[in-house]
Amino acid sequence: MTPPKPVPRPDRVSLLRYLRLFRQDILSAQPARLYRAWMAEFRTPFFRSYMVNDPPLVDLVLKERPDDFPKSDRIGEGLRPLLGDSVFLTNGETWKRQRRIIDPAFEGGRLRDTFPAMWAAGQAACDRIGPGEVEVEAEMSHAAADVIFRTLFSIPIEHEIAAQVFAQFRDYQRTQPLLNIAAFLPLPRFLPRGHRRRTKATARSIRDLITRLTEARMAEIAAGTAPDDLATKIMTTPDPATGETFTTAEMVDQVAIFFLAGHETSASALAWTLYLVATHPDWQARLAEEAGALDSCDFKVMSKLKLSRDVFREALRLYPPVPMMVRETTCPETFRGRDVKPGAQVVLSPWHLHRHTRIWDNPDGFDPARWQTEGGRDCMRRAYMPFSAGPRVCTGAGFAMVEGPLLLSMLLKRFSFEAVTGKTPVPVAHLTVRARDGIHLRVSPR
Repeated sequence: MTPPKPVPRPDRVSLLRYLRLFRQDILSAQPARLYRAWMAEFRTPFFRSYMVNDPPLVDLVLKERPDDFPKSDRIGEGLRPLLGDSVFLTNGETWKRQRRIIDPAFEGGRLRDTFPAMWAAGQAACDRIGPGEVEVEAEMSHAAADVIFRTLFSIPIEHEIAAQVFAQFRDYQRTQPLLNIAAFLPLPRFLPRGHRRRTKATARSIRDLITRLTEARMAEIAAGTAPDDLATKIMTTPDPATGETFTTAEMVDQVAIFFLAGHETSASALAWTLYLVATHPDWQARLAEEAGALDSCDFKVMSKLKLSRDVFREALRLYPPVPMMVRETTCPETFRGRDVKPGAQVVLSPWHLHRHTRIWDNPDGFDPARWQTEGGRDCMRRAYMPFSAGPRVCTGAGFAMVEGPLLLSMLLKRFSFEAVTGKTPVPVAHLTVRARDGIHLRVSPR
């Protein structure tokens, strides 16, 4: 069974029609030819945009000369009300300082330390899910949020403030697209940025709640009573270059992106993974057998979840949570013989790169076995970037590659999942790649 993908638009539509489609869903606004193109140019009266699918060009932008291709402010237009000046949006020296403080919290040894919290969140998810038809996107959002709060602040999702943040974020993520209209129009700073009133109000509410958590942790650190979790580690790590730590305001920005990146993206990936195994019972049976190794809360068990890791990796290929990234040129460039001026937008699309018909064998098919072949490993090196690549690779990539296979295995040890007839999910891009009407599966105890 071929996993579903959006129906792309015709190759040529008017700018107004494109903007309307884009507002509804980034993915279905794109033409089918992008799945085979090495590069495509998009023109508006205000700027030029270039989608780059050619692996050497992707490497140039993300790995070889990343400082020459900073993140575009057009991304920030849509997300800044929630994320402020978080590491996801900043550039240059500000971004480098933030990464110097944040990265040590996600090193290998710290992943081992967070494993018991992930395990507890997985057990709680299994206890919550009941038999019958289940909308798994909502369930995985709950589970992923629980993981974040347990690992970041040592509190479960049932904690009063954690529960409020989660509830508010459910409202936020369905009203805020990855890019808003200000990404396309050169609006003066004094004009509104095109945010919905509800979106801005919800962002303020979420940030107020995060501020309460952060201020409480600052007080615990000062009193010497703070738990040794990710929040404490980040808030007490000095910048090796200056000796400074994050202020409370700076930490609020970072917690906002940790919650977005660590909850929204993980929920998307886990929900699509469950759909894929529900529609491929042969793989589900193999994973359930492998999950028998989960007999205790021991980080060493991750070395036994090889199939689960490959299945999760394949789900990230087919449904990368962040479907597109935007960089900006700072100097004249030449891409595939075409002159590109400074200020042009460079779109890097994991969604199209991961399904590129001139790179991948069976690009739209679900085939976890590909990762154990030389061809699959070569494609992973050249054209696989669910967590971005280069210096700006997601700092939580290792975290996600423990959380995803672990929760998948815990769920499949307890339950079997079947697709619901007539409810095939259609992927759309909100903040991440989600299903238009949710992902409905029939859940049965094993």
